[in-house]
Amino acid sequence: MTEPQVPFQRVVDVLLDRPEFPAAYLQYFSDMDPASLKTLMDAWPRVEMQRKHTLLAQLEVLIDENTLVSFDDLARTLLEDPDAEVRQRAIRLLAESEDPKLVPVYIRMMQHDVSEEVRADAAGSLAEFVMLGELEEVAPKVHHAAEDALLLTANGEDVPVVRRRALESLGYSSRPEVVTLIESAFNRQNPEWKASALFAMGRSSDDRWQDHVLQMLVNEHEAIRLAAVQAAGELALRAASPLLIRLLDDEDDDEVAGAAIWSLSQIGGEDARLVLENLVGETDDEGLTAFLEDALENLAFTDDLERFDLLAIDPDDPDDLEDPDDLEDDEDAEE
Repeated sequence: MTEPQVPFQRVVDVLLDRPEFPAAYLQYFSDMDPASLKTLMDAWPRVEMQRKHTLLAQLEVLIDENTLVSFDDLARTLLEDPDAEVRQRAIRLLAESEDPKLVPVYIRMMQHDVSEEVRADAAGSLAEFVMLGELEEVAPKVHHAAEDALLLTANGEDVPVVRRRALESLGYSSRPEVVTLIESAFNRQNPEWKASALFAMGRSSDDRWQDHVLQMLVNEHEAIRLAAVQAAGELALRAASPLLIRLLDDEDDDEVAGAAIWSLSQIGGEDARLVLENLVGETDDEGLTAFLEDALENLAFTDDLERFDLLAIDPDDPDDLEDPDDLEDDEDAEE
């Protein structure tokens, strides 16, 4: 049975006056019409600051749980909010947005916002548009504007966290100067820069970084180890699989262990499947069981995709049109 609709003014009144905000009301902030958005923004200055932060945090959780909701209209408006945490949370609510009109907004925020945390989040959000540009899913001028601004920031004088987030976003870029930036960051002694370099490597789809990633899987610094584990999965490095399996036996950090599980699901293979199935049988933790089952499902997808790639034949590629008799001769020679 459908719940009766509540007038939006009632939602705003509760936001202003009630100590607890009903979770059922969160849906009213999705796909807001202009009149409702104006009603909220007129009342917004009177909303207690902690209530604002809590509301936006609840919306972040909801958008992770429900793919049908969208808070883009609200979040766009809040990008101009005077409070830095509100601006940060607005950026996060727009994480799935592919609207190229956000690119100049994020560039301005990355370059000029008074909060370094907001500048860093804006730099991180530009990664989406670098990736879309590489896939030719946004206009070249949008793609290049995002890349140029990120390169300027990564090579600039801002605080390290902003420059590192810019580097991470550039991981998707095929610009040749990005390789030099990643190498330079990786060779620093600072573990945070090294971790950011590894994160960018994982986004690059470039096998040139294999040795760097494999080397860092056993690094003593947790942030570096975590970034290397994630990069191994993103790059689908088969050579990393035995190291990741061994890491699961020894790893004390839950985040690194969780990343190793997911990376194994991205790499695929029978050994990875057996390890994950054994872990399911050994745990009584419902949350971990659900995560492992998701990983096994992803691993099955990875293996199916690999089989599909092996079966794919390109009629325009002479290497794919070998004579079957030649293949049989090759097999006989191996025997």
